[in-house]
Amino acid sequence: MSKVVSGALALIAAGWTLSAGAADLNYGRTYTGNQRFDAYSWAGPYLGGNLGYAWGSVANNPTKPSGFVGGVQAGYNWQNGPWVFGLEGDIQATGAEETFAPWKFSNPWFGTVRGRAGFAFNNVLFFGTGGLAFGELRAATFGLTESHTNAGWTLGAGAEVGLDRNWSAKIEYLYVDLANSNFVVTGASNGYRFGLIRAGVNYRF
Repeated sequence: MSKVVSGALALIAAGWTLSAGAADLNYGRTYTGNQRFDAYSWAGPYLGGNLGYAWGSVANNPTKPSGFVGGVQAGYNWQNGPWVFGLEGDIQATGAEETFAPWKFSNPWFGTVRGRAGFAFNNVLFFGTGGLAFGELRAATFGLTESHTNAGWTLGAGAEVGLDRNWSAKIEYLYVDLANSNFVVTGASNGYRFGLIRAGVNYRF
């Protein structure tokens, strides 16, 4: 859990830096209920992409898979004054893998379905997020390969900056726990826990 806290603090600092750079941009403003007419609106559906890096460890095994991550996300926000609530889902392809002695573990893909809640300073949104995670954990040893699709949970935080009426950019940290399952090829109960930091863009309709 300390990884979640440290990641969240780093993202808050990064969000303030991003907001300073975006303060002078001529972004469009739309009206939402319980907002001033000149306020920036986060409400509505959005679709986007992201790129990041994941690093973690495998339970009951010395391997520590890490690698680049990329994928797409989609969601919907509701807004009441400065408070923003939403749902978001994403699917990611990853290159996270490591070989140690006879074992190789990799995480070819994962996805999440999360709630989001945050506070908007006009075109700058700080948010927390958490929910369901799922993904594949693949083990290989002595020419044998076995893969399991595990479910678990995720928790994180981030910051998003509205660049104009439709486009926004974000940075976020997630801690993901893909729960253990029994692998025949390793003779152990293995799962994958990892941290992920990623940047992305969203197009809001």
